Amino acid sequence: MFEELSNFKLRIPGKGRNLTGGERREARYGLSFISLWIVGFLAFTLIPVIATLIFTFVDLKITDGILNPLKFVGLQNYETLFKDSQVWNSLGVTLKFGLFALPVAILFPLLLALLMNSKSLKASTLFRSLFYLPVIIPFVAAVFLWGGMLNPENGWINQALAAMGVAQASLPRWVNDTTWVYPSYVIMGIWGVGNAMLILMSGLQGVPTELYDAAKVDGAGWWATFTNITLPMISPVIFYNLTLTIVELFQYFLVPLVVNHGTGEPGGATLFFNLVLYKTFFTYQSMSYGATMAWLLFVVILIVTIVLFATARYWVYYASESNR
Repeated sequence: MFEELSNFKLRIPGKGRNLTGGERREARYGLSFISLWIVGFLAFTLIPVIATLIFTFVDLKITDGILNPLKFVGLQNYETLFKDSQVWNSLGVTLKFGLFALPVAILFPLLLALLMNSKSLKASTLFRSLFYLPVIIPFVAAVFLWGGMLNPENGWINQALAAMGVAQASLPRWVNDTTWVYPSYVIMGIWGVGNAMLILMSGLQGVPTELYDAAKVDGAGWWATFTNITLPMISPVIFYNLTLTIVELFQYFLVPLVVNHGTGEPGGATLFFNLVLYKTFFTYQSMSYGATMAWLLFVVILIVTIVLFATARYWVYYASESNR
């Protein structure tokens, strides 16, 4: 394999050297194969990103039209952003919910994957399919379903609790109560952990069996085997899920929009950052200020991701790096 890689490097045209006819033909073929991706990347990613950055320095409304000249305002949008208490409060709400939901979003799929990967589990294929099935259901439909189940007046869950003898006054109000709203959102999220479960299962099944055999010979118990073999070997998969989950939590939006109608109730506990961003764009029709908020969110996610990758070397184990 290493010989093939070295031969491949030798075939790459060097700088300052004229390409042969065959190399030009291969280059044209390669560009033609990725041309659609390049067009899509430019049209739907790079150009919109640059446009939003430009919007942060102008005063632009959706109703202004594309033919009107842009009104340059300098750093005014950023000054307004740093003085806007609602923006920072919504960012605080997002961080608060993230700290509450992140441990559950990481640990529950891991425990579920360990259970599904157990050799003692009967009909494991059936259970894996059942746990993954909610992922296939459209997310908005699932949120509406859970909104009905958690309805404090006639929801299925409260009806079941009442049937078990819980007093009417003691029944939780779920998404209408500041104490229960975050647990309610977490319950909705747990229902869709099938994708993370499968990813972790693939990591568990990739752990070399000879490591478990050696641990058994040494007399290691289940916990010692898990902490010293399983956990380090699947740490790259956990790191992958952790990164995606953090990004998703910063962009948390659809559940409070559908269940609580985007009002921020109860008591402003569901006024997430992306909800304020959505209202700024489409309710208040301020594209410039919305773009400024979007760039703030980008910077926050970028900083958190950089910190995450910088600390990964202390707890993420890569078998390929240990052999260098």
